[in-house]
Amino acid sequence: MIRMTFDRPLTNKELAERLGKDPATTLHHVRKLVAAGFLEAMPPRAGNRGAKEIPYRSTGLSWQLDNSENAVAVGEAMLHAFLGEVADIGLEDVDQSRLVVTVDPEELKQRLASLMDELAAQPVRPEVPRVAIYLAVYPGD
Repeated sequence: MIRMTFDRPLTNKELAERLGKDPATTLHHVRKLVAAGFLEAMPPRAGNRGAKEIPYRSTGLSWQLDNSENAVAVGEAMLHAFLGEVADIGLEDVDQSRLVVTVDPEELKQRLASLMDELAAQPVRPEVPRVAIYLAVYPGD
């Protein structure tokens, strides 16, 4: 839901349709994401039949989680989000690389964090395609 509402706000009904879920179930999760600060409600708009609809937009908070407080839970959430995104688009559309190197882990993490911060700070340009990056650094032994 967070990823789906990054480019444009979507209503609960639109989210439920895209996810193939019941709108009541989806609304439960939308409300939890709003309460946690991951989604924000936009001004109401008129739907197809004139009914009031509330679109929701990603706040971007989930893209910049600090995993120092609860590293295991945040790491698990990021891994599940990645696996869900890959399941949605299909493995054939994922460009993967794997490399085992000899390097100071802290230096590597700082350099990668710097690159991620630089990319995150770029303004959104609708004409440029969005890509998602999942990065894991772990012992290669």
